Amino acid sequence: MELARDYLASAVKRFRQYKDLGEKAIVQVTEENIGRAPNDDSNSIAVIVQHLSGNMVSRWTDFLTTDGEKPWRNRDGEFEGSITTREELLRIWEKGWQCALEGLEQLSPDDLAKTVLIRSENLSVLDAIQRQLGHAAYHVGQIVYAAKMWQQEGWQTLSIPRKK
Repeated sequence: MELARDYLASAVKRFRQYKDLGEKAIVQVTEENIGRAPNDDSNSIAVIVQHLSGNMVSRWTDFLTTDGEKPWRNRDGEFEGSITTREELLRIWEKGWQCALEGLEQLSPDDLAKTVLIRSENLSVLDAIQRQLGHAAYHVGQIVYAAKMWQQEGWQTLSIPRKK
């Protein structure tokens, strides 16, 4: 039981770290670059945020009782660039992370032994948490990379600077 409590606390901590990392990258990007994609086959920071938020809201709404892929989710629509301001970007970003963190924080150690559905696939709660953490890390990495690319010389590193 103690191990399960530690795991849940660690999961919340890791989710918060990725949220913080993404925010530190987003604030460095000019507003005109949040919707800019490197090429036609890539996503802008705005699109990545829309997708990540939509995924989190779908997965963590009624996490233990309904399929994580909600019928009301418009996944394809998440890849259409509709965010135009930093304010809107951060509102959508916060909505997704808030839903995920609240869902995680509501779990009890006993919940870790349960099974949930994601896209009609049975997953252990542990696996579903790891899957979501991996998905978030993947997209936060994309956000950081794109932000660094657009900011270039003015970029403030988010980790240990080179040669330090």
